Amino acid sequence: MDDPERFFTDDAYARQAGIVLVGSSPGRARVKMEIRDTHLNSHGTVHGGAIFTLADTAFAVASNSHGIPAAAINAHISYMKSASSGTLYADAEEFALNPKLATYTVRVTDDHGAPIAIFQGMVYRKTPRN
Repeated sequence: MDDPERFFTDDAYARQAGIVLVGSSPGRARVKMEIRDTHLNSHGTVHGGAIFTLADTAFAVASNSHGIPAAAINAHISYMKSASSGTLYADAEEFALNPKLATYTVRVTDDHGAPIAIFQGMVYRKTPRN
């Protein structure tokens, strides 16, 4: 998909989670999520699944930004700090790109730029149709 904004708009799950596309360029994407009560777990902090979804959305937009469909084949996240209010940001950056595989690092931070999580993922890039 050549249009990352349209790609994001078609993601009903990300929109339902309250994720907003801030910007994108080839191999990069930035998304944000204002923390709502529905994002909180029983400890009163943002659920790990909500943080993963935020990071995965940035990963998806960045990896599909070259106009070649890409699907995740691997993803890993490490949580460093909890959050309970404010806005979280996820910044995806391409680490390596080849015709069939690409890898990305996504940094999740809070409003103050403090690290919340680091996510790494790999995608399989489908062969473009002519």
